[in-house]
Amino acid sequence: MKRNIILIAALCSVMLVNQSCEGDFLNTQPTDAISGQELSLMNNNEGAESFVTAIYAKYLDWNISSFAWIGVSSIITDDADKGSDPSDAGTDKDILDALTFTATTPSFQSIWEGHYQAINRSNQALKFLPLLTNADANLRARLEGEAKFLRAFSYFMLVKCYGGVPLVDHVPVAGNEDDRVMTLTRKSKEEIYAFIEKDLNEAISALPAKSAYTGNNVGRASKGAAYALLAKVSLYQKKWQQVIDNCNLVTGYSLTPNFADIYRVSGENNQESIFEIQGLGGQATPGIQQYSQVQGARGAGGWGWGFCTPTQNLVDAYNEEGDTERRNATIIFRNSTLYDGRVVPSTVAAPYYNYKAYSSAFTGSDDSDANIRYLRYSEVLLMKAEAMNELGQTAQAAPFLNQVRNRAGLANTTATSQADLRNAIWKERRLELAFEHDRWFDLIRTGQAQAAMAANGKTFVTGKHELFPIPNSFIIESKGMSGQNPGY
Repeated sequence: MKRNIILIAALCSVMLVNQSCEGDFLNTQPTDAISGQELSLMNNNEGAESFVTAIYAKYLDWNISSFAWIGVSSIITDDADKGSDPSDAGTDKDILDALTFTATTPSFQSIWEGHYQAINRSNQALKFLPLLTNADANLRARLEGEAKFLRAFSYFMLVKCYGGVPLVDHVPVAGNEDDRVMTLTRKSKEEIYAFIEKDLNEAISALPAKSAYTGNNVGRASKGAAYALLAKVSLYQKKWQQVIDNCNLVTGYSLTPNFADIYRVSGENNQESIFEIQGLGGQATPGIQQYSQVQGARGAGGWGWGFCTPTQNLVDAYNEEGDTERRNATIIFRNSTLYDGRVVPSTVAAPYYNYKAYSSAFTGSDDSDANIRYLRYSEVLLMKAEAMNELGQTAQAAPFLNQVRNRAGLANTTATSQADLRNAIWKERRLELAFEHDRWFDLIRTGQAQAAMAANGKTFVTGKHELFPIPNSFIIESKGMSGQNPGY
């Protein structure tokens, strides 16, 4: 690939707010309203593209992919500790780590706001794209598919975190009472899941295969990404046959032979990659805001803030003989030499750091060039194995688990019963997908959370911690139209 990802936005007016035209789509920011004259100027292919590239750009922001998200998806789990200095709370990361958070804990509001901002950008794109009649019709159709995929992606993140949330399916009109009610009223999680499925099915009909994207378009949402996300959405609803059916439609991908290669710059968007949040990084170039810096090694000889440090529990989980390569590609150890030749000194503050967030090009600027891998082919194999096993097809499921194990250097599983294979798949997901922002939600959906947290010295409250609290500011604003999740 190279890292200008997706698309160069040629139109550097109207959609840009206090930004210069530097030939990169990541600089785009949408305005709240677009006049008829401005829309006329955008009535071309470049203008159409700029609406959707602005959605992708949102996923680089601090409040959607960085510190808060690292906290609620990794630090909160048994895979990571808060890290940093004991006296540095990281705003609320100590509270997240201890599972003592409340409805006023800032990270939950950040994530809520970030994803609704992304949803708003998707809604803007879907509103204005049909009006750009001078833009190529096939291009507009594909862009609408991308916008629906990204809207579904954000709603999936929200429903996993909060359960039912407001379903904002169009740009609200100021002063319109129905739209006010729409934005302040939570729908059920079942309604949100149904909407996600609708968006993804419509996206599938419009999106091309990954192989159709070349050059600066590499990294855009593809048909395979939509099928894989739909499979994952079905997994969370225990729609096992739908999981299998959608996994079977994720074609044209293969496992990267060397696991460690996935997380290097050279491994971005490779044959295993299905969907990644793309970043540039370095001086004066946009990247995922401080994603690497927050998690970089802290102390003498370090290069970051030192948050989200791997737990001893996770290190010890790589306990099968032969799993050394995957462990060493996931966890940075003191005194080790990283793939770019950097030596990790013994003077860094913690014994372990997150290798998957490491940026070889990171030199102290806020934005690094690390991509976030959200959907990989190995997960498709594990989802299919899990669904087949749940349907009683245990013997047929094992080979899909074994593909992932064998790539990691492990022998075929010895599990033969449904219960044993279920546990083997769950463990494999932990080891394979560590620090890819799935662990907490896997623990919740599989019912393992209370036991896993207890083993890590944390108290998980059943009936409460399955969902995060709705931000208190939203509950106040809703004035009784939306209620809080249980226990908060």
